[in-house]
Amino acid sequence: MRYNGCPGVVFYKPQQWALALGTTPSRMKIIAKGDAMKGWSEEEIRNRDIMAPCGLYCGACGVYIATRDNNEKFKVIMGNLYGTKPEETECLGCMQPDTSKNLYSFCKTCTIRDCVKSKGYYSCHQCDEWPCAMIENFGFVTGRRVMKRTIPIWRAKVAEYGDDEGSAEWARSECERYHCPSCGNPLFRGAQQCRVCKKPVADELDGSL
Repeated sequence: MRYNGCPGVVFYKPQQWALALGTTPSRMKIIAKGDAMKGWSEEEIRNRDIMAPCGLYCGACGVYIATRDNNEKFKVIMGNLYGTKPEETECLGCMQPDTSKNLYSFCKTCTIRDCVKSKGYYSCHQCDEWPCAMIENFGFVTGRRVMKRTIPIWRAKVAEYGDDEGSAEWARSECERYHCPSCGNPLFRGAQQCRVCKKPVADELDGSL
């Protein structure tokens, strides 16, 4: 950090900006080029239907992306991962109404989602009992790791900007995170390598599945 001679104006090194934004210097280069939101629209970022209360942002979910993009090959891949048929591997966000035809089977029976709704909340970040046993005993290690990373960020964003804007800024930060640090193309949560340039990305994102 250094001052530029004007009171109140400070220049930060790339590493310091990256730390402040919860990202890496390499990803900051992509953000600076204006590619950070490649893959998601502003409307998506503000869509409450895909703001998963547990912190596993639906916008970065492979099932959601495959459904949104009508990518049949990707549906097969995600279906094989979760044990569902391709035609059943569809979702447009876990916070849709329960009557939605595009709500993934796992989301329909999610106990975390049910708990949040029963308490009149919209996210786990509002709950004083977080992280509870449902988080600690979550079936996927990667998912548990992501939840423990994202909920504190959601809390901080809401504290700074309020419920609506804070939640949108939290979603934005998740979208910014899921881009290849090498080529800038969008990724999905749990990705092990970039589908475009093939760079391994697991260690920089959520770890191995």
